[in-house]
Amino acid sequence: MAKDLNKVMLTGHLGADPEMRFTERGSAVTTFRVASNRSWKSTDGTQHDDTEWFRVVAWEKLAEICNQYLTKGTRVYIEGRLQTRKWQDQSGQDRYMTEVVAQDMIILSARGERVAGSDSDMPMEEDDMPQPARRPVAPASGPSRAPAGNGNGRPASRATARNTPQPIGDDEDLPF
Repeated sequence: MAKDLNKVMLTGHLGADPEMRFTERGSAVTTFRVASNRSWKSTDGTQHDDTEWFRVVAWEKLAEICNQYLTKGTRVYIEGRLQTRKWQDQSGQDRYMTEVVAQDMIILSARGERVAGSDSDMPMEEDDMPQPARRPVAPASGPSRAPAGNGNGRPASRATARNTPQPIGDDEDLPF
């Protein structure tokens, strides 16, 4: 018997901060929307742009990671499967919702490219995204002691703000 395949791979920008909830049994579930843009030219040379919105649902540890590290405007790669849910509204009509159940997530935007507090529900074009600040690297001149902290010149203390990505100092800091 042949196996069937239900796999989704998409990239795009978050349209809003993720929302995390817990089920009655204590399982973490995080939902967020991802906008995936596409551009093409028609035969008459007219430029067209489309944005497709995807509802993404992450469960358990991935839900916690998404809630902690993702913010509105973050560019992500999502891999998962499609799932359609059916329910009846208050008037008894059948309603359907198709969503991507995430199995993997990779943050594609650099920390400085993430947009916080933007008024628009539409993601910014990549060319309009703020560029990360780059610090000049001092040339190495002989042996020197590393600064106190996590070995990369940053202080060892970490802020605990929600959805604020923090520097990862070593393998013990990896959330997955």
